[in-house]
Amino acid sequence: MAKKKADTKAAQVKTEAEVVTAEVVAEAAPAVEIPAEEAPKAIVAKKPAAKKSATKKTAEKKPAEKKASTRKTAPKTNLFIQYQGAEVSYADLVEKAKADAGVDAPKNINLYVKPEDNMVYYVIDEKVGGFVLA
Repeated sequence: MAKKKADTKAAQVKTEAEVVTAEVVAEAAPAVEIPAEEAPKAIVAKKPAAKKSATKKTAEKKPAEKKASTRKTAPKTNLFIQYQGAEVSYADLVEKAKADAGVDAPKNINLYVKPEDNMVYYVIDEKVGGFVLA
């Protein structure tokens, strides 16, 4: 490692010396116009070779993975009302309330279940009514 640093510093000193020499020669020489075909190539200071870092790696581009939809959907739920050995589902109560109110496509449905009275009361699109639970 010490030898590499010494080699790098020596290369830097050489390149700096070449640049200084080229500048001195350019100042001392009389101005002579040379055709473009015969003009010498410009002296360019060479930079020492960059060290390759083990930690620096080129990342390969991978195709973007498709992500699962971030939109949350409501899970399918079922509601069952059980009281004194009887069971009624929510879907059945909604269908009975729509039939009783005479509405096919309601905008709002509010159901009120009173198992102790064995009754279901509803408000469907401002129509109020009720029916027996079982």
